[in-house]
Amino acid sequence: MTEPLTLTATLIANLAFQEFLKSSAGELAKKFTADAIEQMGKLRQTIWNRLRGKSQKVDDALKKIEQGDTEALSTIAKNLDVVMDEDLDFAAQVQAMAQTINAGKILDQSNMTQNNSDNAKGWQTKVEGGTAYIGEIHISESQNK
Repeated sequence: MTEPLTLTATLIANLAFQEFLKSSAGELAKKFTADAIEQMGKLRQTIWNRLRGKSQKVDDALKKIEQGDTEALSTIAKNLDVVMDEDLDFAAQVQAMAQTINAGKILDQSNMTQNNSDNAKGWQTKVEGGTAYIGEIHISESQNK
């Protein structure tokens, strides 16, 4: 059996505040099960309870994230990271909750079809977050030396 993935404070905060970061509840429902979405609310409340009142900057970030301000997520994540370093029991609790949410991700089972002809090349990718570098680079030396 493999060890569960250790989730960073940034990933945990991202999971907890997905509801505010996604454009609509329908978009969220396409990516997570109903149980996972319910757990997001519990994780978010746990984080709120722990971070609220720590500083005015954190309180402002918590208000901004409710309005969909993605910039506030980094402030929340940084402060969550500090709290998780100080309190290992709390860290274990929120990581376990985040693991449950992550397990509730709906896998993309869609198919992709591509028809290439006349020596054409094509790339197909599915990217969930992060950066995808797609393509091929050819560097030819100059003939005029």
